[in-house]
Amino acid sequence: MAARWQGLSIHGLDPSQWRGDLLGGLTAAVVALPLALAFGNAALGPGGAIYGLYGAIVTGFLAALFGGTPAQVSGPTGPMSVTVAGVVGSLAAVGVSQELGGGALLPLVMAAVVIGGLVQILIGLLGLGRYITLVPYSVVSGFMSGIGVIILLLQIGPLLGIASSGGVVQALSQVAGTFQPNPAALTIGAITLLVVLFTPASLSRWLPSPLLALVLVTPLSLLLFGKDQLPRIGAIPEGGLQMAWPDWHQHLPVLVQAGVMLALLGSIDSLLTSLVADNLTRSRHCSKRELIGQGIANTVAGLCSGLPGAGATMRTVINIKSGGRTPLSGMTHSLVLLVLLLGAGPLAEGIPTALLAAILIKVGLDIIDWGFLLRAHRLSRKTALVMWGVLLMTVFWDLIGAVLVGMFVANLLTIESLTAHQLEGMAVGGEDLDPEEAQLVERCGDDLLLFSLQGPLSFGAAKGISERMMLVRHYRMLILDIGKVPHLGVTAALALERMVEEARHHGRTVLVSGASGKVRQRLREFGIHDLVSSRHEALRRAADQLGGDNASFS
Repeated sequence: MAARWQGLSIHGLDPSQWRGDLLGGLTAAVVALPLALAFGNAALGPGGAIYGLYGAIVTGFLAALFGGTPAQVSGPTGPMSVTVAGVVGSLAAVGVSQELGGGALLPLVMAAVVIGGLVQILIGLLGLGRYITLVPYSVVSGFMSGIGVIILLLQIGPLLGIASSGGVVQALSQVAGTFQPNPAALTIGAITLLVVLFTPASLSRWLPSPLLALVLVTPLSLLLFGKDQLPRIGAIPEGGLQMAWPDWHQHLPVLVQAGVMLALLGSIDSLLTSLVADNLTRSRHCSKRELIGQGIANTVAGLCSGLPGAGATMRTVINIKSGGRTPLSGMTHSLVLLVLLLGAGPLAEGIPTALLAAILIKVGLDIIDWGFLLRAHRLSRKTALVMWGVLLMTVFWDLIGAVLVGMFVANLLTIESLTAHQLEGMAVGGEDLDPEEAQLVERCGDDLLLFSLQGPLSFGAAKGISERMMLVRHYRMLILDIGKVPHLGVTAALALERMVEEARHHGRTVLVSGASGKVRQRLREFGIHDLVSSRHEALRRAADQLGGDNASFS
């Protein structure tokens, strides 16, 4: 028995932690239920709520079992749901009907989900997860705020009781074109907003506001308006989770593109949540295993007609604060949702879509990074420009494209800043010479050019090196002091190589001082072999060779 417990502990299932895990999983499930239904409805339109619940059950269990963040709870999230809604819009653009019941839409969407899961597994196997968390904060903030804005805009139609679908522009056009608000839907949406926005924090700790809205407003809507006066979730498919083979035979290029987008977005979403979980639990996740686990979960979710998922920040935080620490909490959350699915299906049919839209409006408001959004312009105009640019591109153009363009621009600005810093670190003559070195420089007179470099030298530093290359011909000897250079990039090394060649071409003597470790090895690879251990030694050799002759050499 002891060996059995030890084996479970190795996989993160410590028996002493079970009580906290069970409570954390139960609490997370309570929060996840209304969100899963709301995300399903937002992603797939009328009749899609149940597929959000399917996704929460499958991804919640398998991502916990195979993932690399023990306390993380996975399920449908705002970014993933927005992406699936985009997939639906792309399929509609090539002529696929947006009707879920008995139509071609669901098998095609699930094919994209399976492809996304497989790509995510590949990303994990290649170990690319460690690069995803290197995205600049300005890009992450703009992207997440953009997702929040998309959720807000897409819920305007359902909140008003007006049918809308597709992306932001298409959905808003449909609302504006057929602007006939349903008073009953608007009333239910307003009541729900009041509940989710103004429920006291002391009550929310015990009964989350989305669930409170679900159990209060649903029967109220039936009492006030009956079943037919406003749109509702409708009939729930019988039999619970069932395997269904996706449709691979049509629109494969669209499906592959959508799958790659789901994989990248799911990876970013999950790993950002993993960082949050690490901070709360004082632990460290395994990004490779996390992405493989999420990929497995999303692949199976697609085979079970479930919405794709990722690490869900709010559910993960609630799980941890309720005592969850191991994968058992995530699996418990999934099993609780499965029990609810099997036993409460008929009760869910009467949930108004306006209620779900109001819950998602609260989610959208929470996703927007208000703290950074309102003060970014005071911190840095360039950072604010990147953040706002990514936000607008996310809302009105393309999710992954926005991140890629944002990263490109942010990295260009970073390189520009580093280049300026590297140029400041280049000094002709040396500024920190000790008395003996200063005396040696004085002995060499005007025949010596001492060129000091410091800090890591990337390709940005090549410009500064090249600009100083013409100085070489005015001196008899060149000393390149790189004792304070911990890293030497290939482009910077090429610039140094050209500087040395320029000096030799004009018959000058070149000494390179202070290089060590990988910097010394790189210089040797570039054919620079006149390496001296220290600047002091290089100056001594220069003074001996020049013989103290201070006559200018032209």
